Amino acid sequence: MKSGAERTEILRRSLRVSLAASAGFYPFLYGLHDPVLALYALFAPIALGLLSSIPGSGRQRAEVMMKALPVGLVLVALGTVLAVETWTAVLGMLVVGFLLAFGAIGGPRPAGAAPGLQLFYILACFPPYEPETLWLRLAGLTFGVLVLALCELFLLPQPPGPTYRTTLAEAVATAGDTIAGRTSLSPEALRAAGSRLRLSRIPPAERPAGPGRAARGLSQAGSAARRLLEQLAHQTETGELRRLVRDGAGACAPPGDRAGGVGAGAGLPGGDPADTASGSLLPQVASLCDETAAALRAGRPAPGPQRMDAAIGAFQQMRVRQVTGPAAEVPPVPVLRRQAALLAVAESVRILEISVRVGLDGRRTPPIEPRELFWYTEASTPQLWLRRVTGNMTLRSVQFQNAVRIALALAAARFVAGSLDLTHGFWVLLAVLTLSRTTFGQTWEAIRKAVAGNLVGAVAAGALLIGLGQHTEAYAAILAPGMLIAFALGPLLGIAWAQGLFTLVVATAFAQIAPASWRLAEARIVDVVTGSAIGLLCAMLAWPAGARREVRRTMAGLLQECGPLIRGTVAVLTAAPPGSAPAPPTLPALHRLRLAESAYDQFRSEPAGSAPVHADWHGVLIAANQILLGAQWLPRFDLPANALPPDAADRARAGARALARTTDRLAALCTGERPPPDGERAAPPGPPGPPLPALVDLDVWLRSLDAQLARIEAELPGEVRRAARGTAAAGAAGPASGHGERGR
Repeated sequence: MKSGAERTEILRRSLRVSLAASAGFYPFLYGLHDPVLALYALFAPIALGLLSSIPGSGRQRAEVMMKALPVGLVLVALGTVLAVETWTAVLGMLVVGFLLAFGAIGGPRPAGAAPGLQLFYILACFPPYEPETLWLRLAGLTFGVLVLALCELFLLPQPPGPTYRTTLAEAVATAGDTIAGRTSLSPEALRAAGSRLRLSRIPPAERPAGPGRAARGLSQAGSAARRLLEQLAHQTETGELRRLVRDGAGACAPPGDRAGGVGAGAGLPGGDPADTASGSLLPQVASLCDETAAALRAGRPAPGPQRMDAAIGAFQQMRVRQVTGPAAEVPPVPVLRRQAALLAVAESVRILEISVRVGLDGRRTPPIEPRELFWYTEASTPQLWLRRVTGNMTLRSVQFQNAVRIALALAAARFVAGSLDLTHGFWVLLAVLTLSRTTFGQTWEAIRKAVAGNLVGAVAAGALLIGLGQHTEAYAAILAPGMLIAFALGPLLGIAWAQGLFTLVVATAFAQIAPASWRLAEARIVDVVTGSAIGLLCAMLAWPAGARREVRRTMAGLLQECGPLIRGTVAVLTAAPPGSAPAPPTLPALHRLRLAESAYDQFRSEPAGSAPVHADWHGVLIAANQILLGAQWLPRFDLPANALPPDAADRARAGARALARTTDRLAALCTGERPPPDGERAAPPGPPGPPLPALVDLDVWLRSLDAQLARIEAELPGEVRRAARGTAAAGAAGPASGHGERGR
């Protein structure tokens, strides 16, 4: 059921498209008596205004249409030239179909305009081969697009919605208020604030999905803000956040307000010691959140240098001085653990601050540490586009799969229509273009309804053509109101109504361009059925399950990269002498993470089907982000000056091996393979000997990962049994249990 705002926008769009299509069709056909000009002026607004789903406000859509116009002109020229032979048109369709569909890697706006651009080539690449009419085709297309863009700007324009920056600023402000103790929100409220940053809840036009530096920076800032709010929610659940805020406030209080003494051992009300280290860092973290939120609202990065690096460095030095000082002043382990949690929060805020600066500025910068996470800040725009393209040129990319599927289907449809010399054969390709879906089940459902709607529409169109005969003035009188009704009721009532009403519209339009009989309606239904059969065959052969299987494969690949990253990070911190072990490479895991996120985004856009999905794929992405972040900041801020005690280092390495085995086991369960034998699961207990900050921070990181992976594994078995049909995975996992945010 569509909301009132959606219904209103559908009616407004129907009015804009109908007016733009009529503005060129009637003057060119009845004033200039040129059917070529009229045809392209009619279909240009329908292609970009109706068949394309360009997101955004009226101004944003008009901007996309103007940028698409030169591309459309090139495609019409290319189609006109390649229409000389069927095989040239087919090859052109294969290339054009792939490139336009693959252009979805550039974000929602290129993806939204792609179907309309496809139609420009489709319309031009069919006989008759008349290159001498090229300038008429280009003129009609230009007129139609310009009028549609003007209608988007001035005829009941769609108002702009909230920007991603605004939503991000609210989330960052919530985090700052929570850290500063100005507000006390429940864990559910904090997670809800983070969930509002999910791209699925952001209007498509506002999603930072492009390959540029600004879009990448805002996207990374959103991930950092969600991670920060999740950390605060977890600390609220355990009560650590309340103690941390209390300790920080007590440590910052005037000496006369404390229960007595100065330093780590000073007492607070309740008998707990004050935490001067946290008291020095906590206000800076809260202040930086406030400044970042203000910068997002203003749209300009905050002036001055980045402060969090120095603050974290001073925090770590103070922690080392505390634990190496007099025994009476050494903080207890619970305080050290709260400090470790604060350090993780501070690192999230540091990533947030830097990424917001990049997202608001967008210019190239000198190298920013860690360079593996901020590599894009020093790359040129062509390099960023090349990285996005090459990263998706793999069979594991759902964007590549979708582009191959639609290109093959369109090329096959062009070959069949040309070989069989079907009347109005471009309707075959139009059916493929509008009815193809990412899964076989979705495609069949769309085709079944569309064919039924076309049958009814063809019967009605045939009756209309027989009844009106060659009275073109009657067709002219009903075309404009017919478009208005069809373009409004079709999206409101469903695909069957849309196809049936569109059949009436095209029959009415073509009856004015050339003499037509009831056989025009017959040709329409034959072409639609032919295109539907081709689309269904391609959906059956080319990745018929959509992202359902691909999300398992990409998540398995991501988990396989996480195990070596955990072991490598621990190896760096426990190496003797310190610094002798090389840092583990993070780029492979980052690449796998991008593929997994893309597959997950498409997976969430597809209907769940008859079998609900219980696997916590979103939890896998969160855990992978935490592993990547820990692999960066632990060696950066926790590399010890002296070698760690051997027994503590051995315990840490054993914990890393156990977690790596867990990630390998989860990867096998994701793909339905037989997992390796289950070994030690638990993270190592607290480090023996002196409570060194490096050991405490490492222990907190490992324990947090162990808890996250355990929740993920508890959600997997039911999905694995359905995917593997009760084979090896059923014997490797116990009954599903546990809680957590599910993939559906």
